[in-house]
Amino acid sequence: MSSARSVLITGCSSGIGFTAAQHLAGRGWRVFATCRKPQDVERLAGMGLESFQLDLDDSASIAQAVEEALARTGGRLDALVNNGAWGQTGAVEDLSRAVLRAQFETNVFGWVELTNRVIPAMRRQGHGRIVMVSSVLGLATLPYRGAYVASKFALEGISDTLRLELKPAGIHVSLVEPGPIATRFRENALQHFRRNIDIEASAHRAAYRAQLARLEKEGSAAPFTLPPAAVADRIVHALENPRPKARYYVTVPTHLIAYARRLLTTRGMDRLLELISGGGSR
Repeated sequence: MSSARSVLITGCSSGIGFTAAQHLAGRGWRVFATCRKPQDVERLAGMGLESFQLDLDDSASIAQAVEEALARTGGRLDALVNNGAWGQTGAVEDLSRAVLRAQFETNVFGWVELTNRVIPAMRRQGHGRIVMVSSVLGLATLPYRGAYVASKFALEGISDTLRLELKPAGIHVSLVEPGPIATRFRENALQHFRRNIDIEASAHRAAYRAQLARLEKEGSAAPFTLPPAAVADRIVHALENPRPKARYYVTVPTHLIAYARRLLTTRGMDRLLELISGGGSR
């Protein structure tokens, strides 16, 4: 059994999860880089990462993944990084109950179920780190992001509650809140947008065409976009620093939004968000 610190990360097929897995492995962590698709598991294993399947929409898959990680370490898990998520674009009035439920199944319910399965092992060992990769849209809203915003607002509340509840057990909970990051997030959001929203039948179809142009744009769709490594650096701090922060802001837009929330009225905040609503965010 390896004595290296161990961490389970979700959503490692690309972007933030993949970069964090590589970064932590390079720092001596034993990384369990999980993915939803078997072909991604095989690809990561071929690159030398310990990888196995974890589908956040499937309770059996979550249970099996946690059992696998604990079996490989003899029952120890030092850290969990909840990262796997997707974003549904569309006006709230165009969201079906099924689509809204699907957004929460992955982004909230799956994360909480996975976290709850990991907590007992952390309690037994007397310590642990849990990192929740949230979003600037867990701090403020933007039009046509209602499903994703709601899931991230829910995650922020759950994480803040967990932080208070788990502190006596020596388990630290941190939120990492990126703004625009150069990942495949927009590409995946476009697929869900086309699949789940009847664009031409909507009262918002003109605005949707602008949304499509943003999602289809190659390269950065928003100013101040940073690479996934910027998020990985904050994850490292949350996992390794003796006094991890409750929140880590990543990118200029996140810092701006967090600062503006403390200063502006609701009306002033709405005006600011209207000005920046054409940009992209994780």
